[in-house]
Amino acid sequence: MAVGEIRRVEAGKGLEMRKLVLSGFLASEEIYINQLEALLLPMKPLKATATTSQPVLTIQQIETIFYKIQDIYEIHKEFYDNLCPKVQQWDSQVTMGHLFQKLASQLGVYKAFVDNYKVALETAEKCSQSNNQFQKISEELKVKGPKDSRDSHTSVTMEALLYKPIDRVTRSTLVLHDLLKHTPVDHPDYPLLQDALRISQNFLSSINEDIDPRRTAVTTPKGETRQLVKDGFLVEVSEGSRKLRHVFLFTDVLLCAKLKKTSAGKHQQYDCKWYIPLADLVFPSPEESEASPQVHPFPDHELEDMKMKISALKSEIQKEKANKGQSRAIERLKKKMFENEFLLLLNSPTIPFRIHNRNGKSYLFLLSSDYERSEWREAIQKLQKKDLQAFVLSSVELQVLTGSCFKLRTVHNIPVTSNKDDDESPGLYGFLHVIVHSAKGFKQSANLYCTLEVDSFGYFVSKAKTRVFRDTTEPKWDEEFEIELEGSQSLRILCYEKCYDKTKVNKDNNEIVDKIMGKGQIQLDPQTVETKNWHTDVIEMNGIKVEFSMKFTSRDMSLKRTPSKKQSGVFGVKISVVTKRERSKVPYIVRQCVEEVEKRGIEEVGIYRISGVATDIQALKAVFDANNKDILLMLSDMDINAIAGTLKLYFRELPEPLLTDRLYPAFMEGIALSDPAAKENCMMHLLRSLPDPNLITFLFLLEHLKRVAEKEPVNKMSLHNLATVFGPTLLRPSEVESKAHLTSAADIWSHDVMAQVQVLLYYLQHPPISFAELKRNTLYFSTDV
Repeated sequence: MAVGEIRRVEAGKGLEMRKLVLSGFLASEEIYINQLEALLLPMKPLKATATTSQPVLTIQQIETIFYKIQDIYEIHKEFYDNLCPKVQQWDSQVTMGHLFQKLASQLGVYKAFVDNYKVALETAEKCSQSNNQFQKISEELKVKGPKDSRDSHTSVTMEALLYKPIDRVTRSTLVLHDLLKHTPVDHPDYPLLQDALRISQNFLSSINEDIDPRRTAVTTPKGETRQLVKDGFLVEVSEGSRKLRHVFLFTDVLLCAKLKKTSAGKHQQYDCKWYIPLADLVFPSPEESEASPQVHPFPDHELEDMKMKISALKSEIQKEKANKGQSRAIERLKKKMFENEFLLLLNSPTIPFRIHNRNGKSYLFLLSSDYERSEWREAIQKLQKKDLQAFVLSSVELQVLTGSCFKLRTVHNIPVTSNKDDDESPGLYGFLHVIVHSAKGFKQSANLYCTLEVDSFGYFVSKAKTRVFRDTTEPKWDEEFEIELEGSQSLRILCYEKCYDKTKVNKDNNEIVDKIMGKGQIQLDPQTVETKNWHTDVIEMNGIKVEFSMKFTSRDMSLKRTPSKKQSGVFGVKISVVTKRERSKVPYIVRQCVEEVEKRGIEEVGIYRISGVATDIQALKAVFDANNKDILLMLSDMDINAIAGTLKLYFRELPEPLLTDRLYPAFMEGIALSDPAAKENCMMHLLRSLPDPNLITFLFLLEHLKRVAEKEPVNKMSLHNLATVFGPTLLRPSEVESKAHLTSAADIWSHDVMAQVQVLLYYLQHPPISFAELKRNTLYFSTDV
């Protein structure tokens, strides 16, 4: 292909994305205009009563609360009316840069609105408290639904609507970024859009609020976008007692927050307890730490009691469920169990992590592992290597920053055992095959088993577990596992003594009662591991030696997606061929594995993450390929992790990924869009563009994974964990495609794996998507990417 031809194709692609960005923005602009209309609706009658003998509000109060709303409405209505026909009668020559330029030139009205915003809110709040009639009005404003939606109206509070312009002022900047990215430089709109972006950015930095708070917070003092780097639940010792906090580490500030208790149905929010600009944050020296008050650990026997209580409550809940007990009784037990788990979470950490603000106060957290402590410390120190400036946040900035936390957080639920994400990890991507051979060095006979853990994006996860070898001092397991590595650098082997004392067994959490006999860790050195041959090694732990072998297959080898040579079978065969042959919408293998996992694996800790025994998976593969009549019998007897592994293997061995090679570059571009409406438009359009068998199977799998994540308190598999496991499997392009699309294997895994995870996570977090609804296409137009 000649260079000019390539450029033309790329420009055409850019214009397609531009159309998607614009139509998404138009849809959100319509919603915004409806919201402003809803806010203006009560203004006229309120004004009319203001001059009567029984005013609801005074003219002054009305003007304060509704300040500049009418002007903002008129600006956006005119912009919308001019842009709409251009998008609906689209052709590649269409120009609309002048409309964005005009919109940017009218931003001054927003400056006035923002300056008055706090007073407007306070006035509305006061009026609500003193006037019953106004309170009724302000609690339920009716917002019209979009033209083509079934919902005619939604009820929204005045407080929520008054925040919309603040939210909106950041939106056009995101759209301008996206539009410029997909507008050819020689297009007449390019200089106009650049000018509009310059005006918008200057305006935003003047009001100290840059970029959509849902994606990032306000800008840093240096004008760069403030990103969330890491967050998680930590236990803080404050005024002598332990408190659970959600800690957010941004590019230039550490913010400690607490989830506000809100009444049912209300949007949850965070309350900021304190923040320290990273430029002012220091770690106290060992001497200073020695001098500060020591923390008394919680007595071990009390922690054990809590664990026992949780165990007992879990089995009571199981019993109630089995006996079809009252849902109220089950809820009560669940509440009690959560209270105990929460206490355990609060009281078990003992490792102090102290931080100090050089201008004053010190803070103390307690963590459950040294690994976690060094992780937080390193993340902060890494950011401190940049040239950071000290600053003080105004109350509005702090409000915006804390408000953004809820949408930005990556750790959603209070963890009973914390799991942290750190997306910076390099390391190995692919499959580690491990055979756990045997162990020596035990003083007395015991029932022994091993678990294997690898780090995945910065936190360790359990990936496999051998069977229990009974009553021996020299267990010989000889079991092989295939472990998926996501940027892993270390392998841990933990050796346990199995406890069969029925009073102590905790069905969901064996690690609570089983005794660790030894644990060890080895670095996964690419040079040693990446050989075609098995590499045998011994790991030493407290006098115990465990012998194991391993070999590694990099992901570009393991996901080569080589099409099956045979005509029959299901593995390595196109999904459309399989569904046509079976006369089914979703392949039989997918339906059967999902059904089995939902029947007996949905509460299994680490389902889809923990590896099944390799020989079991191969046996299941052979049975499905041969369409053996004993499939169902074999499935019902098979270890559930092997069934989960077979499902993953099926998707991994498809000749092209479920989300197709053709659309892969567009998925990568869509997930990178900044404007939420443009992203929504693009991501739904891409689903619509999939072949029907792929789409129906994807939606089927999506609903299944959401049901698995609903059991996260028990199975420890959040949507983020599931996206990490399945993202690359469903998106990773075939060999030819990846060569065309990417440069080196290392680049693929650091950047693309994260993007693949984000794509799947986007759909997992999205409200239910129905095939029929998608095909009805509720957007302005349909187009082919």
